[in-house]
Amino acid sequence: MNRKLKLIWDFKGEDGLKTAKHHCIHLKEFAATEKLHYYEINHEHLNDFHSTAFVTVDEVDMKKYRDALIPHRGELA
Repeated sequence: MNRKLKLIWDFKGEDGLKTAKHHCIHLKEFAATEKLHYYEINHEHLNDFHSTAFVTVDEVDMKKYRDALIPHRGELA
């Protein structure tokens, strides 16, 4: 069975949410250009000064995303 992993980028400050939303656009462009599969690309607003952007991928594809995009952290999805 293939595990799903969530790769996460943190954006802090007053413009964190805006930046996280914009980062999602680039994540989708990267996946399309590289013809990579993903389950979800989205953002989360944690508080007024911390938001995240994330992509959920299969474990076998994780290294392609990680090496090219350098996420801040990852977790099991």
